[in-house]
Formats: sequence, structure tokens, C-alpha cells
Amino acid sequence: MALNKKEKEESHLKSVLMAYLILVLHVVLITGLVLLVIFFRGIINYMIWIFIAGTAAIVASAYHFYKRMKMEGKTLREILNSRRFGGRTVEVNLLGGLASLKISGSNDPAALETPSSGQFKQLEDPNIIHNREFSELVRLLENNLITLDEYNRFKEQILKS
Repeated sequence: MALNKKEKEESHLKSVLMAYLILVLHVVLITGLVLLVIFFRGIINYMIWIFIAGTAAIVASAYHFYKRMKMEGKTLREILNSRRFGGRTVEVNLLGGLASLKISGSNDPAALETPSSGQFKQLEDPNIIHNREFSELVRLLENNLITLDEYNRFKEQILKS
């Protein structure tokens, strides 16, 4: 009987502790909700100032870019065709991407179609192009469609480009 009474006391203690834990968690939850309401109310009250500051930051960065572009005496096309952006795609989204600028890495095989002298060029990683050309060249040599001299000549042309 003594063991049974001790187990009941432990069970009651666990139940009381669980009730206190639930009570404390409710208090924490309510406090968190109150703080969230105060925080978002503050954001809503200062929303116009946040918008003005964001707009000012965008305008200042655009002005800085324009000033630097004029200082270097280059057009936007010349800047994008410079070595810094060579072989990389540049994507600018304003409202659709919420003012994002994405510049792909140099090894990114993503393609971008741009009109250049009436043609559409597709930008690809040069290594992928060379691998594809070498594969085609080896296939032609294996099928005896080209000679070994033609293979070597075309291989040199691929390596030069």
C-alpha cells in the first residue's frame, strides 16, 4: 500500500507540474502575441517613413551608378559588355522581383537571348560548347566520316576559340 500511495503522490505532482507548465506556456504565448501586435503596429505607424527611406536608398544607388557611368564615359551597354560581366548573364527585375538584380556566375550554363545585329545569341559556358564540339568530332572520326588530318585541324580550331 505504501508504494501505491507514493505513486499516487508522484502522479499528482506530475499533473500539477504539467498544469503549471501549460499555464506558463499560455502566458508566454499571450505575451508574444502582445509584443507582435505592438511591433507591427509600430511598423504600420512608420510605414510611410520606411517606404521613403527605401525609395531614397534606391534613388541614391541609381544616382551613384549613373554618376560612375558618366565619369567613366561609358554607356550601359559598354559597361555590361566589359570584362567584369563577360560571359555572365545579367537579369534585372523591378516590381516582379521586387527590385532584384541577378548576375550569374562565370560557369553558369544559363542562357540569355539578346538581339545583336539582327541575330539572337545564346550565352553558354565555353567549356560546355568545347565538350560538345569535341564529342561530335570524335563521333565523326570513329564513324570514319573525317580523316585523322581533318580531325587534328578541327581540334586546333576548337582549341583556338
